[in-house]
Parts: sequence; C-alpha cells; structure tokens
Amino acid sequence: MGRVINPDSAGKERTRLTKAIVIALRELARQNQPTPDARDLAAFIALALSTIAAGIDATVAAWEKRDYWLRADRFRRDWMWAGIAAQKMKEAVLSEDWGTVATLLPQIAQKLSKVRVSEHHRLGRPWEGAYKKLKGDRA
Repeated sequence: MGRVINPDSAGKERTRLTKAIVIALRELARQNQPTPDARDLAAFIALALSTIAAGIDATVAAWEKRDYWLRADRFRRDWMWAGIAAQKMKEAVLSEDWGTVATLLPQIAQKLSKVRVSEHHRLGRPWEGAYKKLKGDRA
C-alpha cells in the first residue's frame, strides 16, 4: 500500500488563509466607515488568524518527530504573533473598538508583507458572514 497524502495539509490551509487575509486587508483599507461589510472583514481576519495559530502545532509535529527541534521552535516563534493578533482583533471587533482595529491592521499587514496575491485571484469573498460566526463562537 502506498503513502496516504493529505491534500488539505496545515501548510496549504495557512497559505490559503494568509492570501485571504491580505485580500481582506486590502478591502478593509478601502472602507472609510464601519459598515457591516467592514465588520465582516475584520471578523474574518480574526477568525483566519486564530485558525492559522491553531494549525501551527500540526505543522511542527512532523519536524519534532524527526528531532528538528530548532526548526520547529523557529517556526513557532515566527508565527506566535498570529494567535496574539487574532485575540486582540476578536476583542476589538466584538466591542466595536475601531481604533484598535485600525492600529492592528498595519501590524498584520507588515507580518504578511511577503504574501503575494494577484488582482485576479479565485478566492472570492470568504469574509461574508464572518461577524455572525465570530459572535457565535463567543457564546
């Protein structure tokens, strides 16, 4: 029997989510008022970052099995910001604190500055309904 390959690995999910976050950041930068769409965008960024943070251990598990401890620790350190930013963004969105959201966006954009997304991407609008999901997660 051959190897079983998981096409939906944590790395692919992280890549897809980082690209979607970059698109959401672009859209949110175009907003000039807190609209329902802006609320969805900010909530999506919080949810996507928390999903990325949750997938970090799955990524480094393979490295730790092979005793690549330094590589695993470096990866954890490089992505530690995602969980912290996700929590801050979630609290800011749920409390309607748009000043905090505005200060978090450039920090997140700087961390994801190397992510390239073409103008003609096929990711759609993954943030639609994110605010409702974020409020549901809180309960």
